[in-house]
Amino acid sequence: MRAQLLDAPRPADLVEVAQRLTLLQVDPTAAIAPSADLVAWSRLGSAYRPDQLKQALEQDRTLFELDAMVRPIGDLGLYLAGAPDRPVHARARTWLRDNDRFRREVLDLLGSSGPLSSRDIPDTCVVPWASSGWTNTRNVTQMLEYLMIRGEVAIAGRVGRERLWDLAERVYPDVAVPSVEEAERRKDERRLASLGIARQSARAMPMEPVHVGEAGEPAVVVGVKGEWRIDPAYLGNGFDGRTALLSPFDRLVHDRVRAQEIFDFEYTLEMYKPAAKRRWGYFALPILHNDRLIGKVDAAADRKASVLRVNAIHEDVRFTRRMTKAVQAELDDLASWLELDGVSVNP
Repeated sequence: MRAQLLDAPRPADLVEVAQRLTLLQVDPTAAIAPSADLVAWSRLGSAYRPDQLKQALEQDRTLFELDAMVRPIGDLGLYLAGAPDRPVHARARTWLRDNDRFRREVLDLLGSSGPLSSRDIPDTCVVPWASSGWTNTRNVTQMLEYLMIRGEVAIAGRVGRERLWDLAERVYPDVAVPSVEEAERRKDERRLASLGIARQSARAMPMEPVHVGEAGEPAVVVGVKGEWRIDPAYLGNGFDGRTALLSPFDRLVHDRVRAQEIFDFEYTLEMYKPAAKRRWGYFALPILHNDRLIGKVDAAADRKASVLRVNAIHEDVRFTRRMTKAVQAELDDLASWLELDGVSVNP
């Protein structure tokens, strides 16, 4: 909890939060609010405003966005390490080679006219990108994504949800780029410092790993098989807990296996399930109370009615009066932060 800034008192600065957590995940789902904003609110409270994130990304450049993650600018070099050798998959490398002229035309256009949205960039590819998913024939977007992970272009800002692209040299500051091996070691250390405790090795996860290699010290969790790695900086300190409503993408619960093993907390993001098959709701928020995950809130922001509509509160443990009062206070604060008139609880 301390590693994730979910103890009391709250932190006071958005960049401090991003520095500790290492990332804020960008996700367009906004049943309540975008996940990056929800994660920031759960740490900072209603003092946080979403325009602070935009300012940090687009004006102060204290944060940067890369591959659907917002990270502190001090970590930029770690993610540029090995960039010229990306992408690693043969099919993607072949597609880039076949469309090298297209690549150069995109870079030349951004150099003369950037920042631009993807719709402002002509599609001059020779070999269309083939996919069974939503990226099929989205050649401009696919090229920009690959140029981003190669460190050639960067996200300069957003207009609404639409990304604006520019040459990386005009967005990123000059930073020292370590070797790939050094970068991976430091990322493992940073990841463990943000999680407190994690597996040395774990199953592959999309976007951000959940393993930490040799970082930290070995540890055993009583009642759980296998060895963990722990950041010793968090040992031996007192703990003052609080209540928080978490984004489904919050790093405390993002690794569902770890959440089950450590907290005995079962959770699945159900927005991709048919409504009749959901147990907890479309975008249910995990509930943290002190050092326990105690339930989920099925809620949505009804902006037309100006209320935070609570469809259900699922209690994993029987709520005490104090728990109920604390959860209600967080719901009231969430509604206020969203600039809604109040909370409406369905019977």
